[in-house]
Amino acid sequence: MRVGRGRHLVLAMPGRAFAQRFAYAILACAAITLMIISQAEPRLAEQLRVGITDAVAPIFDFFSRPAETIAGGVDELQGIMAVHERNQVLEADNDRLRRWQAVAEQLSYENEMFRRLLNVVPDQRARFISARVIADSGGPFVHLVMVNAGQAHGVRKGQAVVNHDGLVGRVQEAGKHTARVLLLTDLNSRIPVVLEESRERTILRGDNSPQPYLAFLATGARVKPGDRLVTSGEGGMFPPALDVGIVSAVDKDRATVQPFVVWERLDYVTILDYVVPGVFPETRRAARTGSLQ
Repeated sequence: MRVGRGRHLVLAMPGRAFAQRFAYAILACAAITLMIISQAEPRLAEQLRVGITDAVAPIFDFFSRPAETIAGGVDELQGIMAVHERNQVLEADNDRLRRWQAVAEQLSYENEMFRRLLNVVPDQRARFISARVIADSGGPFVHLVMVNAGQAHGVRKGQAVVNHDGLVGRVQEAGKHTARVLLLTDLNSRIPVVLEESRERTILRGDNSPQPYLAFLATGARVKPGDRLVTSGEGGMFPPALDVGIVSAVDKDRATVQPFVVWERLDYVTILDYVVPGVFPETRRAARTGSLQ
């Protein structure tokens, strides 16, 4: 058996050497032949290409399936790992929210007990009207915007106007279907505010610049950059604790404030129907006329 096998190897060696030596020449001749056939007989060349493609397609399909299977398995495994990680994050968030829920419920219960104990008169609840800013009717000397809600919707002069960032200003004029809102940066704007940390009460005054300032600060008032400002609710026109802005700079003359509202993104606003009846006759609740539900 070994002798026969050796004979076959000896006989095959000259053929293998011939094939290796003239392989490039044979392939070149085959390519030239195919080019000549494609020029002389285009249909025959097309049929030949189609036949070769059909013949090798199953081979390519066979070898591509394992690669697709592996790639699909890798993608599925990565997806499972991502879902697992996301699930862990959500579980941690859920646990944290449950703890905060317990704290909030406890604080709400204590707050209610203190209110009953002290016989506190609850604040009036503000009703609201949502509106869209349809025009900037102001200019370099007047900071005003126009909204598409008016007296027919319950809007009245003097009502506070807010958006998702904080206090925008107040209603200056109200027509039947539109209203003009005076921004808190306007020269004519005066808003009672309070510093959250020190509880210093003052007036936020506009000066037609992007940053209004604090007027009538008490001597020795504790105010510093970074202090948050909210409405104080004094006067009954604005509900208390509306976000206003943050103190941006303090010098000897005055303290400037950076409002929370981004004026370039002022699209939708909420008009608050919050007025102490009898204090400002022109801003009595629209609820008395049945305009609000």
